[in-house]
Amino acid sequence: MNNVRTVSDTKRAFYGQHTRPINAIYRRVVEELMVEMHLLLVNADFNYDSVYALGVVSTYDRFMQGYEPAGDREAIYNAIIQAVEADPAQYRRDAEEVLAAAKSVSSLDGFKSAVEEAKTSAGSDALKGNLHKIIANPKFKYSRLFAIGLYNILEVIDADALNEKEKREALLEDLAGSFSLNADLFKKDIDLYRSNLEKMAQAQEVMKDMIEAEKKKQAKREEDKRKRAEAKAAKESAETAPADAESGSSAE
Repeated sequence: MNNVRTVSDTKRAFYGQHTRPINAIYRRVVEELMVEMHLLLVNADFNYDSVYALGVVSTYDRFMQGYEPAGDREAIYNAIIQAVEADPAQYRRDAEEVLAAAKSVSSLDGFKSAVEEAKTSAGSDALKGNLHKIIANPKFKYSRLFAIGLYNILEVIDADALNEKEKREALLEDLAGSFSLNADLFKKDIDLYRSNLEKMAQAQEVMKDMIEAEKKKQAKREEDKRKRAEAKAAKESAETAPADAESGSSAE
């Protein structure tokens, strides 16, 4: 009997927990992340590590940055992780730990040295420990989320250097060799991630402008409504004033 959870099971678990509608431009982000995690976690060769966790958390946080209502962001994140039967707090904790360790690395060359050291030793911090775990695993299962996690480590060390295409590609080529990755796929995944971040940022700006424009329209509608109500009240007051005056005169 096959007891492996299906993608439908995972989606059902997510929408059973998060019942509020998700804004259209973000729905694809949520579902793609959830499906990608599901397919990895049911794969027998996949092993969880903090670099992968960082890829999950950073993908969610960066692509969902402009989501409204903002109060739903954490609820959606929790629902995604729980839908694949994992612990949201562990993902955040492990991601933050490995990122904090990366901040102590002084340069990208220093990171490359750390990777070389990790080939023979686990080291004493979360970064080197996870690098060793990955490199030492002969069945390491590569994923786009791992690539994104690794890129976020590089970014926190020297974001400016990564904006130089030649330097970035040379670094990714070196790292692909160190981790025994397909260099072309690795670079393609990083380029797609960077490109999608730019597109999402542009879409968020457009949405922000649309929301601001709608707020202004709504404010104008409310102002026009108030002015009409005031004009109507003033007119009714003016029409009843003579009648009140005549009534007072007759009484005398």
